[in-house]
Amino acid sequence: MDAMQAINRQIQWNRLIAVVEEQAQTMIRTAFSTTVREAGDLSAGIFDLQGRMMAQAVTGTPGHVNSMAESVGHFLAKFPAHTMKPGDHYITNDPWLGTGHLHDLTVVTPAFHDGRIVGLFANTAHIIDIGGLGMGPEGRSVFEEGLYIPIVKCFDEGRANDTFFDILRAGSRTPVELEGDVYSLCACNDAGARRLAEMMAEYRMDLLDDLADFIFDSSLRATLAEIAKLPRGRHSAEIRSDGYEAPVTLKAAMEVKEDGIEVDFAGTSGLSTRGINVPPAYCRAYSCFGIKCVVAPEIPNNWASLLPFRMTIPEGCILNAPRPYPVSVRHVVGQLLPDLMMGCLEGFVPGRVNAEGSSALWNPPLRGGAQVSGQAAEVDDFEIITFNSGGTGARPGKDGLDGIAFPSGVRTMPVEATENVAPVVFWRKELRPDSAGPGRTRGGFGQIMEISAKNEAEFAVNAIFDRVANPPKGRQGGGDGAGGWVGLNDPNGTVLRTKGFQVVPKGRRLVLKLPGGGGMGDPRKRDRSMVERDLADGLLTPEAARRDYGY
Repeated sequence: MDAMQAINRQIQWNRLIAVVEEQAQTMIRTAFSTTVREAGDLSAGIFDLQGRMMAQAVTGTPGHVNSMAESVGHFLAKFPAHTMKPGDHYITNDPWLGTGHLHDLTVVTPAFHDGRIVGLFANTAHIIDIGGLGMGPEGRSVFEEGLYIPIVKCFDEGRANDTFFDILRAGSRTPVELEGDVYSLCACNDAGARRLAEMMAEYRMDLLDDLADFIFDSSLRATLAEIAKLPRGRHSAEIRSDGYEAPVTLKAAMEVKEDGIEVDFAGTSGLSTRGINVPPAYCRAYSCFGIKCVVAPEIPNNWASLLPFRMTIPEGCILNAPRPYPVSVRHVVGQLLPDLMMGCLEGFVPGRVNAEGSSALWNPPLRGGAQVSGQAAEVDDFEIITFNSGGTGARPGKDGLDGIAFPSGVRTMPVEATENVAPVVFWRKELRPDSAGPGRTRGGFGQIMEISAKNEAEFAVNAIFDRVANPPKGRQGGGDGAGGWVGLNDPNGTVLRTKGFQVVPKGRRLVLKLPGGGGMGDPRKRDRSMVERDLADGLLTPEAARRDYGY
């Protein structure tokens, strides 16, 4: 390839990123679910005709993106590319063929140019309700967790599959939102396909093959070059999760080789009887993300740049759930995996990893009305979920971030947006003092939230929280972050279970204290002016300043 060809390929690559980002933004603008339009819990990308991800939108979550990277191949196995026609759209929420649980819909759409199929667009979005027990850990099999959609055609040459949509609406507590979201997913893929056709016409491209080869070759070579900078060897780490029936231990041994990085999860706890199990694609998704954050953060995320990261996930462990194990809240365990990967990488590059953070989202699914209180209900039926986060772990040269979703990357949902679509009231949402793990650089602060139904009517929470009994650990002498807390605002401070369906009685509010991130380095070496700043902001009490920093 000469210099001019390389320049043209780079321009085409940049244009491709704009195409998939418009794809994602179309979904956000047209989505019905607050989880998509407010939090950005989605992914979008373009694939070649072999099902290999060429590019992903900047907007989106690693759990969706990297799982979706595997899912398109499953669609092609059932519906080969040569059978697809313009206006076709295919859909599934199969946890083992998609992104890990039934609440994520994945849609794949063929893209055509000059009458020939040239590529595939795919996206994933988290929807509010898919029926069943709702988003929570209580199911004992995936069949209890909601409506299970195999890979099917939801639009045939632009015509809606009426039977599919009849079944879809009948299986959800929020049928209008669910149907609207499917239309949104299809519309965003159509937007990407139109922009791709315009791009290919402008650059007089017949196929995407040459551009795909350029992207994959460049990304693979760049990733291997970054891996080559690491010292060879093997390092291990482990993390404890609160679990459901019992605490869960996640173990990993990482080996850096010339042609990639291999991770073995031997020693990890076994499967749970409840929905905290993790399908293997979701395990690979967040493990790869955690490694890439440290080893190759500047290299685009695609099929080739993920190729050197190889996972061995033993059968029977919680990270390799087989059908039909329950997996509804697989993120509670799966989102701890980047911290686990960084624990391994600390042995290779100790100056480049963060301390542990709150990791798993604190996203309480709330439900109320007759489905909770029967004829005594004082509010209309509602089903809503709101996304919130504790603090991230301290960085080697900077403090952790407060109330920020890492590793998921979703946005915190404005309380006003949630209150606008459900009869709930957020009485309190503020940073949690003294929750950040002390260190030379401290962790990020968690939050305190206080929630009720309107008029303080009875409602329910399907708790899916972690990092309560096992708070985020500090590194290199830094202190642990504060563990979380779940309870009521009654005089006794009644403690609720961290997982499972529970009713908040009339006149009471749900109180959530989100975990803080772990600290990094000796707290006594922290810049005094930064301690004073946290004191002045009310984020650090004088007692904690004396105890942790000797101030």
